[in-house]
Amino acid sequence: MSAAAVVPPEQILQWLQAVPDPEIPVLSVLDLGVVRGVEWEGETCVVTITPTYSGCPAMREIAQDIEGVLRGHGVTSTRVQTRLAPAWTTDWMTERGRRALAEYGIAPPAERAVDVSGIARRADRPAVACPLCGSLDTRLVSGFGSTSCKALYRCGACREPFDYFKTH
Repeated sequence: MSAAAVVPPEQILQWLQAVPDPEIPVLSVLDLGVVRGVEWEGETCVVTITPTYSGCPAMREIAQDIEGVLRGHGVTSTRVQTRLAPAWTTDWMTERGRRALAEYGIAPPAERAVDVSGIARRADRPAVACPLCGSLDTRLVSGFGSTSCKALYRCGACREPFDYFKTH
């Protein structure tokens, strides 16, 4: 792609909406909040990503998928760079992503990780709504669910277990 044909970052972001999170495929990397920026350095499209945690094994696959989607749209010179700071937070998830999690059967984060003053907060146990029936009659079964970023809950109303995407 020549410099005259540089695609606006907004268009790149629209294309990246098609890149799913490898662990939760109903979420795009945009809805998860992993993509932190798109810019051009000359004729190279640079996409900055922040992993959900520093040792996330899915980042290589996400980078390859980003490069593949951009190549499919004619962007042949790309670089995906990882930025660890600031650390990823569930606050970066989009509302569309939160809805997709719930529809998939995973309760989205029940609170913000950082309050409006910028101070990180942690509730001992937030009220977590069951993504299957909506009841707040839920209880923590295990601090870890199917992945380290999730906890396992059980609903007292519908009796079903479900994952909760922990606030962090």
